Amino acid sequence: MSIHVAIRHVAISEHRRFELDVAFATDKRRLVIYGPSGAGKTLTLRGVAGLLRPDHGRIVVNGRTLFESDQGVDIPAEDRRCGYLFQDYALFPHLTVAQNIRFGRKVGLRNPSRGGMDDTSARWIKAFELEAVVRSYPSQLSGGQRQRTALARALAAGPDILLLDEPFSAVDPALRGRLRQELAELQSNLDLPMIVITHDPADADALGDEVMEIRDGRIHRGGA
Repeated sequence: MSIHVAIRHVAISEHRRFELDVAFATDKRRLVIYGPSGAGKTLTLRGVAGLLRPDHGRIVVNGRTLFESDQGVDIPAEDRRCGYLFQDYALFPHLTVAQNIRFGRKVGLRNPSRGGMDDTSARWIKAFELEAVVRSYPSQLSGGQRQRTALARALAAGPDILLLDEPFSAVDPALRGRLRQELAELQSNLDLPMIVITHDPADADALGDEVMEIRDGRIHRGGA
């Protein structure tokens, strides 16, 4: 993996004005961006994914320019080939496990039908051992099952890079160690680049080939 990010963005809410100004580059396969809540981790990840348009800067992943303000380049999120795992997993509550995973394969807004299964979705259902719950809804799943479903959906789209937003914050502490190991093994088997953002130093220790610290919208260690 090669990634170069140099972006600036001002986010204004009712109670806060936050300035993000981050610059970093790496060729490591597993990058962890570590920092406290409100430091700018999610804004940075959303910028890479195309879910946030920075005010200024440049984002290049594996030699492919995803965003460059000076040249007017801003590839839509759906065309960036980024698999995004949201902090709360963002599973559709009205869709089954199978439908949620197949949603990652579809183009358009129509929900996948309850019947039928394409080979790619079936592969990830088997890989994550979700066969027993394919007809279940997210409310019926354990925390680990919800996470595996969300990962399967992200991977079913065939991404070039996997982006994970606090991947273990929504699961019980007793489960986190096992899920960290599973994720590390998955990444090694797939050889898929990933960026993980977290506030937990245990995640950084377990998952990071390179770790960068972010505080107050700035990279303070490991930045370019």
